Amino acid sequence: MIEVRNIKKSYGPLEVLKGINLSINKGEIVSIVGASGAGKTTLLQILGTLDNADSGQLFINDTEVSSLKGKKIAKFRNQNIGFVFQFHHLLPEFTALENVCIPYYINNGNKKEAETKAMKLLEILGVGARANHKPNELSGGEQQRVAVARALINDPAIVLADEPSGNLDSATANNLHQLFFKLREEFNQTFIIVTHNEELAAMADRKIVMRDGNVLNDFNA
Repeated sequence: MIEVRNIKKSYGPLEVLKGINLSINKGEIVSIVGASGAGKTTLLQILGTLDNADSGQLFINDTEVSSLKGKKIAKFRNQNIGFVFQFHHLLPEFTALENVCIPYYINNGNKKEAETKAMKLLEILGVGARANHKPNELSGGEQQRVAVARALINDPAIVLADEPSGNLDSATANNLHQLFFKLREEFNQTFIIVTHNEELAAMADRKIVMRDGNVLNDFNA
């Protein structure tokens, strides 16, 4: 599903990733933990094709993603990878429904199809009644569920989450964590989650511990 081979990344003299090797199977939920500066977010950005490694290879579904450029990598990202961020990144001028539809529009989907699919996802995620509300009218937990729906709209094989519950209270965070497992059961998607939340990390099928740009431990549940 995902194969990372000797990925290295530096920013100037700072070596952030020092030769990462990983294999992640379809349908796995994998947490990545470690102290700030360990390289977790950089690795996630490279897995999500938002950043390029200096060297090494990345394969997703037998495609050597690290060799794709320009429009090809953008298309691959839009069709295969969903993103959930700590701060939601919902566009304030659009409703929840419209925010969820945006990646589908980019993928050349028509408006009616997009809205039908987005509404179904919002209902699955328990925020269907909030579809026509703008982000500032939603709670933090509701905004994060909308962000999850947006991540799922194009049926991505992989969902990448960077501190998805970092700004949520403990009860809302726990609900979000349970939701990831429910979605995995329903859609058989692969989740890779960078988190400082030890409870979420322990729930995952695997917990990868990073330190100083290396994988220190890789625990199977």
